[in-house]
Amino acid sequence: MKNKTQKNIPLDWKEAKLVDIGKFSKGSGISKSELSDKGYNAVRYGEIYTRHDICIKKIHSFISDDIIRNAKKIKYGDILFAGSGETIDEIGKSATYLKKDDCYAGGDIIIFSPKKQSSLFLAFLLNSGTTRKNLRKLGQGQSVVHIYKKDLEKLNILLPPLPEQKAIVAILETWDKYLKKLSKKIKIKKNIKKGLMQRLLSGDVRLDGFRREWESVKLGDVCDLYQPKTISSKVISKIGKYKVFGANGTIGFYDKYNHKNSEVLITCRGATCGTINFSSKKSWVTGNAMVATPKNNKIDKMYLYYLLNLTNLNNIITGLAQPQITRKDLSPFKLIIPKLNEQTAIAKILTTADKEIETLEKKKNNIEEQKKFLLNNLVTGRIRVLK
Repeated sequence: MKNKTQKNIPLDWKEAKLVDIGKFSKGSGISKSELSDKGYNAVRYGEIYTRHDICIKKIHSFISDDIIRNAKKIKYGDILFAGSGETIDEIGKSATYLKKDDCYAGGDIIIFSPKKQSSLFLAFLLNSGTTRKNLRKLGQGQSVVHIYKKDLEKLNILLPPLPEQKAIVAILETWDKYLKKLSKKIKIKKNIKKGLMQRLLSGDVRLDGFRREWESVKLGDVCDLYQPKTISSKVISKIGKYKVFGANGTIGFYDKYNHKNSEVLITCRGATCGTINFSSKKSWVTGNAMVATPKNNKIDKMYLYYLLNLTNLNNIITGLAQPQITRKDLSPFKLIIPKLNEQTAIAKILTTADKEIETLEKKKNNIEEQKKFLLNNLVTGRIRVLK
């Protein structure tokens, strides 16, 4: 069948409806109360968009012998669609089951069993570019969005010959393996940094050349504590000249700034009360954050940031409906700190660790963007791997 939805497609590619290249079926209801700590593998629809990317390689739910009698069995290579979701972005999300063990699909899962096609190629295709957009358009409903088997059956896709499908998968899996290695390296670096923080900021490990006793100080004696002016959400935009910092870090942009220098921020309102952030230079800090500015040459700003991130402020949070931390409660809060030169040396080590992590995360982001570009071009035939 000749393709009519895209210009300049390869001559040996074809357009097909999903129903023409496989079989659809439905999962059966597996309630939360029916789950077990161990037993047969099971997949519930919410896990498709919360736990899995495009492949199901790790199982998070299990059911007993009694439950599988009424459950729908799936096999290796089956593609599972989330039939329901709370948002349009969740609807139609799919993942391919890639385990040899028996597995059972819960309710609100639509199962697609491809014939003579690469399941992994279809997994990449269905979760990228135009195909993903078309799936989102099929979602129906308001508070809960649904997608139906009859609509999925009519979904048009572009298909290269099977050898090219397999070649495309091999390329994309190579990129995925590299991304996985980077993610593992980032996790290791973060764990190393966490260990350094715990040992250095507690004094369990001392740096060479530092032996002086640490002292107990009140936060209000070493820092000026104040809440800046809050601005209306109407003036905060998605793009702009200066970052705006609120209760959860960066919340948007504004055309003015109220702090010239970077500042240590303590979230003082809302569910994330007690969270520590660090603002960028020339930014606007809202009244949802308490600014802690070092004074009297008693504490290093970066050392303070790391120390507060390791400190539990839960005991000074007040209010139930609207949790908050006040200046009155923060000011007498006690910290145990070394002399300024040792603080600076510790902060330098932790900052170096952060920079290494940041470099790796930027590299990972770049690789992800390159893979996204490659994916969109490979599954549309704009970049060919076999001719």
